[in-house]
Amino acid sequence: MKLPRRQFLHLAAGAAALPVVSRLAWAQAYPTRPVRLIVGYPPGTTPDILARVMSQWLSERLAQPFVVENRPGAASNMATEAVSRAPADGYSLLLITAPNAVNAALYEKLNFDFKRDIVAVSGITRAPLVVEVSPSLPARTLPELIASARSNPGKITIGTAGTGSVSHLTVELLKMRAGIDIVRVPYPSAASALPDVFAGRVQALVDPIVSSIEHIRAGRLRPLAVTTSTRSEALPDVPVIGDFLPGYEASAWAGIGAPKSTPAEIIDKLNREINAGLADSKIKARLADLGGTVLPGSPADFGKLIAEETEKWANVIRAANIKPE
Repeated sequence: MKLPRRQFLHLAAGAAALPVVSRLAWAQAYPTRPVRLIVGYPPGTTPDILARVMSQWLSERLAQPFVVENRPGAASNMATEAVSRAPADGYSLLLITAPNAVNAALYEKLNFDFKRDIVAVSGITRAPLVVEVSPSLPARTLPELIASARSNPGKITIGTAGTGSVSHLTVELLKMRAGIDIVRVPYPSAASALPDVFAGRVQALVDPIVSSIEHIRAGRLRPLAVTTSTRSEALPDVPVIGDFLPGYEASAWAGIGAPKSTPAEIIDKLNREINAGLADSKIKARLADLGGTVLPGSPADFGKLIAEETEKWANVIRAANIKPE
């Protein structure tokens, strides 16, 4: 039977639209079963807490469990690989942190390509690190610490977390920008360096603000500067490094990603719900407790941040010739 031309074109147009309609319907129904949010760090760590805050919000908003799954190891590379190999259906998500941007340049051989295999969904938070010293150290400002390091090259020690950590790269960037020679002392975590700083065995420390804010308030540490481009709400009287070294910026940040080829409709739906959470006063307060501020925006906004951070830390890694341990 030969169809009239007008009827044929109408049916053809309807058939062409079916994939779009079904995709939209699928995204509108999403999620229809539990979603995994994979975290590359142990329970109780800051990334784990962030993941649990957002998973609870998403569970309530989308009426399906968002289950945090901890896969610690290799600075979150194990978790990233798991998500990169997962089906691109929105049911496996990754808690992305600043070390993901570092690892892309630090490790020469990975079983995934972070920039290619993971797509940005939404930012969650951004937090400063703080440069601090023992009160027994004469330096009361960052310029005084820099001047002391220049006068005594190789004599001042500064504690950080392990090689390739954000606190390590923050120090390397400071050394490069200030033109100073200070000795980095690595610890399993920046917080584990605190006893040596209190005792004066290490003169300075760079760590996430959440690790040391109570010690600062108690007078056991003297903060000299924070690393973000704007002052921290937790330490409003402490200047930023950029006041003395224009353009300097470093931060600990986190967000959510998904496997490449995840439908845009699902990414956009998750992004809307996460941003709604970041506007909630209780979530804002919880992130502030962790030393950070909310990081709302589109998937493109978060993707741009990841790209910029990856390039910045790659330059530092190459310049300082940093190799993974």
